[in-house]
Amino acid sequence: MNANPLLQDWTTPYQLPPFDQIRPEHFEPAFDVLFAAHLAQIDALAALTEAPSFDNTAVAFDRSGLPLDRVQLLLDNLTGSETSPELQEVERRMAPRLADHHSAIYMHAGFFARLDAVHQQRHALGLGEEQLRLLDLIHRDFVRAGAKLRGAARARYAAVAAQLAELTTAFSQNVLADEAEYALPLGDDDLAGLPVFLVDSARAAAEARQRPGRTITLSRSSVVPFLTFSARRDLREQVWRAWTGRGEHPRRDNRPLARRILALRVEQAQLLGFANYADYAIANRMAGAPAAVHALMEQVWEPAKARFEAEKTMLREEAARLGEPTAIQPWDWFYLAEKVRIARYALDDAELKPYFSLDNMIAAMFDVAGRLFGVSFIERRDLKLYHPDARAWEVSRAGRIIGLFLGDNFARPSKRGGAWMSVYRSQARNGGEALPIVVNNNNFAKAGHGPTLLSFDDVRTLFHEFGHGLHGLLSDVEYRLLAGPNCPWDYVELPSQLLENWALVPAVLEKHARHVETGAAIPAELVARIKNASLFNQGFETVRYAASTLIDLALHQRADADGVDIAAFEAAERERLGIPPEAGMNHRPPHFGHIFSDDGYAAGYYVYIWAEVLEAEAFAAFEEAGDPFDAALADKLYRHVYSAGDAREQRAAFRAFRGRDPEAREMLKKRGLL
Repeated sequence: MNANPLLQDWTTPYQLPPFDQIRPEHFEPAFDVLFAAHLAQIDALAALTEAPSFDNTAVAFDRSGLPLDRVQLLLDNLTGSETSPELQEVERRMAPRLADHHSAIYMHAGFFARLDAVHQQRHALGLGEEQLRLLDLIHRDFVRAGAKLRGAARARYAAVAAQLAELTTAFSQNVLADEAEYALPLGDDDLAGLPVFLVDSARAAAEARQRPGRTITLSRSSVVPFLTFSARRDLREQVWRAWTGRGEHPRRDNRPLARRILALRVEQAQLLGFANYADYAIANRMAGAPAAVHALMEQVWEPAKARFEAEKTMLREEAARLGEPTAIQPWDWFYLAEKVRIARYALDDAELKPYFSLDNMIAAMFDVAGRLFGVSFIERRDLKLYHPDARAWEVSRAGRIIGLFLGDNFARPSKRGGAWMSVYRSQARNGGEALPIVVNNNNFAKAGHGPTLLSFDDVRTLFHEFGHGLHGLLSDVEYRLLAGPNCPWDYVELPSQLLENWALVPAVLEKHARHVETGAAIPAELVARIKNASLFNQGFETVRYAASTLIDLALHQRADADGVDIAAFEAAERERLGIPPEAGMNHRPPHFGHIFSDDGYAAGYYVYIWAEVLEAEAFAAFEEAGDPFDAALADKLYRHVYSAGDAREQRAAFRAFRGRDPEAREMLKKRGLL
């Protein structure tokens, strides 16, 4: 056991995991030891003879379980970024055990009695704002995990949590398997319309899968360009059907899993006194209740559909001009939209990409962070990481190192799809200074040779995830449980979506958007074309997002004790809402990992547009100041948003930055929906 690296002190630089020493077989015995050690800590806190206080309950709880947290974060990151059949088996076995341990901690009667006693007298303790936030957070999490339940209800709640952990893990692994298994080979006759960069990345994807020739995968950075440029309508249909059909493979059908997940969530919510899971989940977010979400979506849904119909008319006219079928199908939309974009806005994605090399855009986002927040990044090529694609940067501010940033930007079969930020360690000072280790994952299509070129949509994704990354790196709080981005899910997207705005700041583009061959800066008139075209296709994009949001809410507002037939429900909701078939949805339920791979975004896919209201208001402050790098505003943004984590109530924090409560008008204007 002593040889298990997961149970040793890590003497690596920044106390990074010793990736080269860690094997899948190390995890389970390490968890055995760490579960017992953590439970012993909580037992000891419960057995204290001195009167319960803020320090010996809330502060001590925040410090507890750090070795376990370290190993759990490592497993989560590896199974997302660089998994294997062996690691997936560990993940499957450990999911219910981790849930059982969580229940053992958060249902610990002895500790909760002391915590509850402190919480009842919280307003008489002279606590500061951050201290009170910590106490409220821990108490709320115990209650929401069933600490006040008794008898059979208590046991049943823990059993439900364990079952949900197993089912959500299986759901996620099924989607990953579908994505890893699919490959569309492209022969010489299949390349019509494809730009050089896409052919090049398809060749690289084939090489990564040890296949000959060129391959289109189900990575979004492979699918969307193919649907955008391929003149082969039959192949576009094949790719679209595979992409939208993830999670429905006969050998790993996610629909029964989703039904069971929904039924268990209903039971979980009702055990705690909520009518349905949406009420339970949203009570813990800024929105507070589903009614607030529906009120926002009502401002979006019908205007988005109306704009979509106007866009469809444009696409039909373009299809007729090209001699294409005017009965537009979903696999036609990206292709025809690109033709309209070129014809009406003189904007060609193939013309844009040479100005957006990945390395230049990484430099751009670092430059923005430096100018806004005074941070600098130095690459550390000497560090041993988990995959050759991953890179590491030491992050400094005001002359001191504040964290480590990892970037993992390329798609591969061992990595789940999408883009996300995670941590290997959160920032904190309680129990000693802990510097954050933050990782950004993207799934860009890797170039076979030369620099990887990004679409502008990819650039926005890069900046988006880096906004999350900065939220973790700039966190400056006392307590680990309050560290950024540990805050309500409809607020956590504010730092990420806000940073996207700087991807189009002229000074940033002038410096970093340089042609990959000539080195020339992107022409101002091309930037103007990007901005002019920014409202085009927003009906399509908004309908797809809003449709997924509304179906997520509808699924989680049901109170079915036996779940629901996912396929029938999706069909009925599409009909009821009037979802245009040509648009479809960002995510269909069988592969909707946001809501079924864990509970973070369950009844919460709306959070992106909720945070977009905040983001549009926040960037409008810089526009009103006439300077995207206004020093006074940047300082307020740092203090009240990026460094604050969950140490302040979010409405108060936003009000302190903006000077008023947010309104939806700026968001609707940005989407062209007014």
